Order: sequence, then structure tokens, then C-alpha cells
Amino acid sequence: MGTLLDTSVLIDLERGRATLPAEEDVAIAAITASELLQGVLRADARHRPAREAFVEGVLAAIPTIPFSLTTARIHASLWAQLASRRATLGAHDLIVAATAISLGWSLATLNRREFERVPGLELRRQ
Repeated sequence: MGTLLDTSVLIDLERGRATLPAEEDVAIAAITASELLQGVLRADARHRPAREAFVEGVLAAIPTIPFSLTTARIHASLWAQLASRRATLGAHDLIVAATAISLGWSLATLNRREFERVPGLELRRQ
């Protein structure tokens, strides 16, 4: 079993406030890669080089899991379940959750309250 890393954990890693799980497989969802790259593009000129170096290092070192048909089916099912309870989750977060479930992995996140409502998602203590 491994751990899928949410963007919030990677931001804390960049800021020196988090470490990667030791001796465990880790990966990020493709949408997480997009969020990291958006952070580079939104950074001001002074912070962009350091942020870009960090993000490119993450993308080179940590595998990125693509959005597959299996993940899409899980995503659709989760969306329907949450919508029926009026307990929606942001589109990107729901893709991250579906990716973790599709792998049978836990999710490392600092946004526990958001992700706790996702059925079948195991959250990793940070």
C-alpha cells in the first residue's frame, strides 16, 4: 500500500513543515501536478524561480498517476453519493480522492475535514 500526496502536503513540504512518508510508495494525482504548476505560473517574479525548481523536483522525483477510466468511474460514483447527501467536495479534491481509492492507497492531506466525508477513503495521519 502507498500514499497519495495532496497538494496541501506538498506546499508544507516546500515550506519545510512536512516530510515525505519514509519507506512507503508515494505518488501524486495528475490534477495535483496541475495545481502545483498553476502555483508556479501564479507566483510573482521574485518567488517563481524557487517555486519552479521545487515543483520540477517534485515532478521528477514523485510518480504522477494519470486520470484513468477506472478513476473516472470511482469519481462519478463518489460525486453521486456526496451530492445525494449535499456533502459536495471541490472538483479537484474529488479527483484526488478517486485516484487514491482506485489505487487502494491512503491520502496524505492537511484538509482532513474536507476529505473525511468521502466514503471508502483512508486518510493518513500527518
